[in-house]
Amino acid sequence: MQKIMKYAFAFFLCGAGTITSAQDLQFSQYYNAPLYLNPGFAGITPQQRLVANHRMQWPNLPQAFVTYAFSYDIFVEELRSGFGLLMTTDKMGSAGWRTNSLNFLYSYKVKLTEKLVFSPGLNFAYGTNGIDRSKIRLGDGLEFERDGQYYSIDPDQDKIGQQSYFDVGAGALLYTRSLWFGAAFTHMNEPNLSVLGDVSRLPMKMNLHIGYRMDLSGGGPRSTMVRNSYLTWSAMYRQQGPSFNQFDIGVNYHVDPVSVGFWYRGKPWQKSVAGSITQDAAIVQLGLYMRNLTIGYSYDFTVSELQTTSGGAHEIALIYEFVSKPVQRSVKKKYRLIPCPTFNSKEGFWN
Repeated sequence: MQKIMKYAFAFFLCGAGTITSAQDLQFSQYYNAPLYLNPGFAGITPQQRLVANHRMQWPNLPQAFVTYAFSYDIFVEELRSGFGLLMTTDKMGSAGWRTNSLNFLYSYKVKLTEKLVFSPGLNFAYGTNGIDRSKIRLGDGLEFERDGQYYSIDPDQDKIGQQSYFDVGAGALLYTRSLWFGAAFTHMNEPNLSVLGDVSRLPMKMNLHIGYRMDLSGGGPRSTMVRNSYLTWSAMYRQQGPSFNQFDIGVNYHVDPVSVGFWYRGKPWQKSVAGSITQDAAIVQLGLYMRNLTIGYSYDFTVSELQTTSGGAHEIALIYEFVSKPVQRSVKKKYRLIPCPTFNSKEGFWN
């Protein structure tokens, strides 16, 4: 038992304890990771979309937190449905703690009126969670080195391994061409993530998000404007388990094809032990919007107690949208192009 406690303590020192595994990964550009945000976003583009996200958090620390996400989704006009595939991987700490997931998403589009669409969705996922034991140095005299890696002959260490789990989520969107509101629930079955053979449940996460696009052109014909300019506002509230909650809010100013945004993440309603407001980050975002490709970059300026040592966070998002086949004539016109919320203008889709 003492040996198991020693291993668990070593994991904690490496930044891979049970506390870190109980909180999901996050993206500052959450609207540029749509399938991760809400399964209702699956198939919300004209036809197909590829998305890649990369986040490096706290690069000044010995081992940064590194996150990748890749997704593909398609809208099938005949079925009025969206289908999506999402893969994520998150690496934490020097001991190589890694969480991977493969998600299958489905959404159905209900056109309530000519200007209002409802999109409920489901998410089914398979995940793995664990640590690279060859990177653990315990100094107990039971280790040996081979090809630059360290192994232990202690049989108790075999109790520490990988954990696989099944995950279920759901969400929904209600949107027009300029306003959208959504809610999503992840880990509804609260899967077990323990790698020690006992039970450590991942709490259910809820997020509520809203956005609004405000045209600054004065409503004139698009052909008379030199450049299309507008603001996009968005906010999100997240809660996971009884102890974690967070609030994001910000605005992007667009003069196509570029944008700049300023965002805040924290809990202004809550005070820390020292009596100050609980804050996380102030965020600057830059965007470049081309015909089919969107490129987003953001940097988190840490404003919490870690501000002098963490180095903030860098994040990059790439979104490529494309149409691979013409709309079939057999599909009723009212179901062909469903207006969707977006942070950029796209000729031929909004009009």
